[in-house]
Amino acid sequence: MTQSPDSDVVTQGIRVQASGRYLPDESDPDRSQFLFAYRIQITNEGDRPVRLLSRHWIILDADNVREDVQGDGVVGEQPELQPGESHEYMSGCPLGTTWGTMEGSYTFEVTGDGKHKGETFEAKVGRFFLVSTLPSPA
Repeated sequence: MTQSPDSDVVTQGIRVQASGRYLPDESDPDRSQFLFAYRIQITNEGDRPVRLLSRHWIILDADNVREDVQGDGVVGEQPELQPGESHEYMSGCPLGTTWGTMEGSYTFEVTGDGKHKGETFEAKVGRFFLVSTLPSPA
C-alpha cells in the first residue's frame, strides 16, 4: 500500500487539505536546492464563523533536519471564513534534499456573535510529502 502525498484533516469543523509538487524549473539539484510548491484549501464545515490568526509549520527534510516556521496568517492574509466558505492559497518551500515532509497547524479565532466569540483553537494540517522527480542519492 502506498501512502498518498496529500493530506485531508478535519479539526473542530475546519477541513484542511494540502498537497505539494516539485518545481524542477526553479530548482538546482547540482547545488542541492529543491523548490516545492504546496496548495492549501481550508473549508469551514462547522457552524460558526472563524478567522485564521497564525500558522505553525514543521518541515523535515530527507536527512531529518527539522525547521519550524511560525507567523501571522497565511501569505499575508488572515482570512475569515463563514460556515460553508473556503480559502485556498499556494506557497513554496525550499529543501536541501530531494524530498521532505510538511505538517503543522493553524490557530483560529471564533468570530461573529455567540458565547464562543473570541475563543481560539488549533486546526491540524496533516503530514504531506514534498517529493522531487529525482532519485535520492545512495
